[in-house]
Amino acid sequence: MTVTLGNPATGELISGDSSGFLAAGEPFILFSQWLGEAEKSEPNDPNAMALATVDPDGLPDVRMVLLKGLDDHGFVFYTNTESAKGTELDANPKAALLFHWKSLRRQVRIRGPVERVSDAEADAYYATRPRGSRVGAWASQQSRPLEGRFALEKAVASYTARFGIGEIPRPPHWTGFRILPVQIEFWHDRPFRLHDRLVFRRSVPAGGWSRQQLYP
Repeated sequence: MTVTLGNPATGELISGDSSGFLAAGEPFILFSQWLGEAEKSEPNDPNAMALATVDPDGLPDVRMVLLKGLDDHGFVFYTNTESAKGTELDANPKAALLFHWKSLRRQVRIRGPVERVSDAEADAYYATRPRGSRVGAWASQQSRPLEGRFALEKAVASYTARFGIGEIPRPPHWTGFRILPVQIEFWHDRPFRLHDRLVFRRSVPAGGWSRQQLYP
């Protein structure tokens, strides 16, 4: 298998076999390359990621969300801030992510503190969503008890009528969260469970990266 990877010295793209990623020197370049390959091979949602948080009792909580933004600051997803994940992140702004691309036999693990995106950034993304999704952001009281499907459909109909054909503003309880990674680990399947693992670490989100290969 041939993949394209970031040259650790220059950031230029180089080609190599499936274990060539172990020479990478910058995790965001490598992640973007792997995500691009997943977009070509995964049948559904290559940007899907497991998001782990903790509740007020310290009990872990995990669910699948979609990556909607990526830059050299971090990984962004959007949600109702009154949902379980929203309230947990507000109370304890730290999280872990996991990408698993079965078609490529790869995974990426990410950990770090979390911050909300700016209102301007949330507004810009919200405006790109399908109209039905924008209505849904108003209608769904995410994570709270629902007496039946009809109640949700009634709320959707009510907000659809409220906004008519006009603009649908972003709800005040809906925004994005950015995970600012201090650790990113790349994993690639190898025969006999002798997998390749490469981890990047830094002490603070704005710091420089150290890198280390790990035993499988």
